[in-house]
Amino acid sequence: MKTLDLDAVKAFVLTAELQSFTRAAQVLDSTQSAVSLKVRKLEGQLGRRLLERTPRQVRLSAEGAVFLEAARELVGAHERAVASFEAEERRLVVGIGHQLVGAELPGMLRRLGESDPKLRIELHAGGSREVMQSYEAGEMDAALVLQASEQRRRGEKLFDESFAWIGASGWRPRQGQPLPLSTQGESCSIRAAAVAALDRAGIAWTEVFVGKGAAMVGAAAAAGLAIAVLARRAAPAGTEDLGARLALPALPTQEVVLYSALRDRRSRAALRTLADAFRTKAG
Repeated sequence: MKTLDLDAVKAFVLTAELQSFTRAAQVLDSTQSAVSLKVRKLEGQLGRRLLERTPRQVRLSAEGAVFLEAARELVGAHERAVASFEAEERRLVVGIGHQLVGAELPGMLRRLGESDPKLRIELHAGGSREVMQSYEAGEMDAALVLQASEQRRRGEKLFDESFAWIGASGWRPRQGQPLPLSTQGESCSIRAAAVAALDRAGIAWTEVFVGKGAAMVGAAAAAGLAIAVLARRAAPAGTEDLGARLALPALPTQEVVLYSALRDRRSRAALRTLADAFRTKAG
C-alpha cells in the first residue's frame, strides 16, 4: 500500500481548486516551485498525471478529477483530527458585502467547518459600507467587502471583481421602453456607477426590482424581468452578459478586500480558507 505525503495532497487540492500553483503557494505560505515539486512527487507516488500544465493555465486531468474528492476527504480528515486537540471553542464573527454572497456559500461553509470543527463562524451579510461600519465599531472580527481602489485602507486586496449587465439568455428589450434594471438600491455603489454610465451614454433606464444580495438581484434577471447589475461570477444559471449585444457601457471593477486585525493561528487559518473560497470563484 502506498503512503501518501499529506502536504503534497494538500498542495494538489489547493492547486486544483485555485487552478494556479502561484495562488496555492500564497495560501500555503510557500513558493510556486515548492508547490509544483510536491504535486510532481504525489504524481510519482500514484503513477498518475493529476494536473495538465500549460504556460497560461493549470487544470485537472481526467485521473486528477477522479482523485480530487478523495484527496479533499483525506485533507479534511487530517484537519479534523488535528483540531480535535483544540479543546476551546472559538467564535469568529465575519461580515460580508452582500454583492459577494453567491452560490459558492454552501461550499465555503463546508470548507470552513472541515478546517476547524470547533470554530463557530457567524456570518453577517450587508452593504459593504454597513459592514465596514460594524467592523470599525468592533462588532465584527473580520470584514470582506467591495471597495474602489482609492477607498482601500489597511485591508488585504484579494482580487478585482468585474461586473456585467446580466440577463436571461435570449432576452430582448421592448421597443421604445427604458432598460429595466434589477439592483440593490440607491445605497449600492455598483448601482450608482451603472446608472451614471447609462446616463452618460444617453440610455434610458428604469429600476423595476430592488433586492439585497446577488441571489435576489440575479433571480429577477433569470426570470426575464430585468437586467441585473452583477458580478460576472454571481450570474445565475440561464443568464448571460448582455452588455455587448445591447451596446451597454462598460462597468468599473472594484476590489474585494479582507479586513482583520486577528493574529491567532485558528482565526487566521479560517480567514485564509474564506479568502481561498472567494479567490476560487473569481479565478
